[in-house]
Amino acid sequence: MAAAPMRFPVPVQTASYIAPGKEVYYPLLYGLPDLAAQERMNQMIADQVNALIEEQSGYQSGEGMTEMTGLYEIKNNQRGVFSVTQSNYAYTPPMAHGMTILKSLTFDVQKGKQVALAELFRPGSDYVRRLSELIRQQIQERDIPVLMEFTQIDSDQSFYIADKTLVLYFQLYEITPYVYGFPMFPISVYSLQDIVLEDGVLGRMIPGV
Repeated sequence: MAAAPMRFPVPVQTASYIAPGKEVYYPLLYGLPDLAAQERMNQMIADQVNALIEEQSGYQSGEGMTEMTGLYEIKNNQRGVFSVTQSNYAYTPPMAHGMTILKSLTFDVQKGKQVALAELFRPGSDYVRRLSELIRQQIQERDIPVLMEFTQIDSDQSFYIADKTLVLYFQLYEITPYVYGFPMFPISVYSLQDIVLEDGVLGRMIPGV
């Protein structure tokens, strides 16, 4: 018999990594009945912190001391779905400006498992084409300046869940000029209801499903 879905938000505390020129904050989950699942998720969060620091270091080409700040935002913490973004900003003089990288993780809390974009949708559904069409519409409607004609998302495009919204996003410079920031494309789960996997984490966001 399957365990009942979690009804309450997951307890979260802020952890930090402090070193010369580095001040990075990230979430730690605690108080879960399944300690193994809790540890798996916390390890993946910590691994992403380290990956962001390493990736950011590769961008820094100045000669001065790098100043780095890492922050996080909880986007969803309900119905057994935990979705978080982690940002890392760094600046090394005399570079013209700093660089920010944004990553995200979405977990099925009960399983202690990270969820990929493809796992939000029914097997065989052409979710790449569907999501790409919706993004193209938003680019037109919102008059978003793009560096080149947008074609389609990657099958593992970056995303997070925020209540009843799936948000797809791109990195700086990826499809828009730097001054535009991170291009975010919120998509209502109701517009995807026919392809959403009903017993998946996105399906939980739809009342009555």
